Amino acid sequence: MKKRILTAVLSVAMIASLAACNTAGDTTATTTAPAAGGGDATTAAGDAATPATPDAATPAGDKTVLNVMSFTVEVPDMFKKYFEVYPERAAQYELNTTIIATTDGAYEPALDQALVSGGTAVPDLYCAEIAFVLKYTKGDMSAYAAPYKDLGIDVDALISAGDIAQYTVDLGTNTNGDLVGLGYQSAGGAFIYRSSLAIDTWGTDDPATIASKIGPGWDKFLGAAAELKAKGYGIVSGDGDAWHAIENSSSSPWIVDGKLTISPERDAFFELSKQLKDGGYHNDTTDWTDAWYADMQGIGAQPIFGFFGPAWLINYVMAGNSGGSAPGEGTYGDWRVCEPTQGFFWGGTWLLASKDSPNKEAIGDFIEWVTLDTSDTGLQYFWANGSGGINATGTKDAVSSGVVMAKSDGTMDFLGGQNMFDVFVPATAFAKGDTLTQYDQTINGYFRDAVRQYTAGTLTKDEALAQFKQQVADNLDVVVE
Repeated sequence: MKKRILTAVLSVAMIASLAACNTAGDTTATTTAPAAGGGDATTAAGDAATPATPDAATPAGDKTVLNVMSFTVEVPDMFKKYFEVYPERAAQYELNTTIIATTDGAYEPALDQALVSGGTAVPDLYCAEIAFVLKYTKGDMSAYAAPYKDLGIDVDALISAGDIAQYTVDLGTNTNGDLVGLGYQSAGGAFIYRSSLAIDTWGTDDPATIASKIGPGWDKFLGAAAELKAKGYGIVSGDGDAWHAIENSSSSPWIVDGKLTISPERDAFFELSKQLKDGGYHNDTTDWTDAWYADMQGIGAQPIFGFFGPAWLINYVMAGNSGGSAPGEGTYGDWRVCEPTQGFFWGGTWLLASKDSPNKEAIGDFIEWVTLDTSDTGLQYFWANGSGGINATGTKDAVSSGVVMAKSDGTMDFLGGQNMFDVFVPATAFAKGDTLTQYDQTINGYFRDAVRQYTAGTLTKDEALAQFKQQVADNLDVVVE
């Protein structure tokens, strides 16, 4: 990290209410907000924000404004720690933050408008989550992103020295081979399960044993579901929990050579979803709803054994919905993690800088501190260890640097003292960026709706597939056969 002088004073005028935590595109309402967050989802109090460009970057006295645009307070809050770590960088810049939720697709149009408009309103730094990051790194809006090398970052050396997860690099590299975005989280997934239900069903909660019960493969998973059902338990809350283990781990992308392509894994999800529903193996919830959260607390229609997810799901979603804050309260402390039925990843937030930013050097310093600094005062070390006051709850998370993960402590009371990094570090190997497209968020929505109509008996599989294909053909520039 170069020793330069800059500062930021968070723009109070832009702060309104609460925003937090992680999803991959599914969000609730938000406005600009000063709250601790998790990653690529947003929950908030207050009315949804109206899409808008950031306020013009008008100098305040001798200071220059840095425009930052995001869908949660997570990255703006990182700036606070950055200036705390480097107090000498406190004389040159003022931070102007615009936060707009991804609710109802509000964030992307606002960001696009700001990037296209340029001028003093251009966001110097902006964020993109996994659901739409490719649009800004490789797709329709990628021309607006500045290569990291133009920010003064020694990209190749720092990626190698930090042992940065390759998929975060792949997803952040544009079609010219230039890195334009990096994430700070590692979103490799695990299976997160109830210890007490495992012991009641199989006499043990040992992670290796439970991993062998639920996988590898979905046939073993369904076998475990039947055994859990005999005890009165569901294996997952809803079919979306299984979908998250499939959507980003398929053998081919949704679009191949401009044509809609349904991989064998995604096609098989029709029958997996139906078997889960017909067997009564879940509570038929939809993720990011009150019923889904209730199953984390153990107060749904039947006790639910587990959820598929990365570390952020534990920290920013499950812990807060467990019905307690210490072991013995609700389901807090009754959870463990093990290798999932199949390797997968879910989520992440990437940082990008505008090619039109007049403040590339300052933004480059911050991006380097967040994504590539492996020291004990870098963002990733604070983030992995839940230290430094980065967020209000002191949660821990898996990060993209293997160097940082190797020196971090993932033990958690929520997991009964288990070190979650023992599972989440190797899970990073299953994260890949070569089967994603910029249209995945839209296509996934159409597909999951079609599957739900099939499992509900509203449509046959052929009818559901026909509806899905028609929606894609009607709304996207994709060849559908």
